[in-house]
Amino acid sequence: MAEVTNELVYELMKEFHQRFDKLEFRLTEVKSELQSMRGTLVSVQHDIHNIYMVLGRHEDRLDRIERRLELRELAEAPASFDPHP
Repeated sequence: MAEVTNELVYELMKEFHQRFDKLEFRLTEVKSELQSMRGTLVSVQHDIHNIYMVLGRHEDRLDRIERRLELRELAEAPASFDPHP
């Protein structure tokens, strides 16, 4: 087994320090990517919310149109069908 000296410990500590620096840099990259993904997800959620609002307005408009047509149909006198006038 190799003799443990101060120089060996110092070299190992330098190597650990370099590895931790690389790890910290990569962790920072991962955090920034997650923040970007979170921003994209929030945008998608807003878009979906806006789509639901538009669909709700269209549904309300269709309901009003259907109610008007039903009222109009009831108010009209039934015409007799004459295929040859």
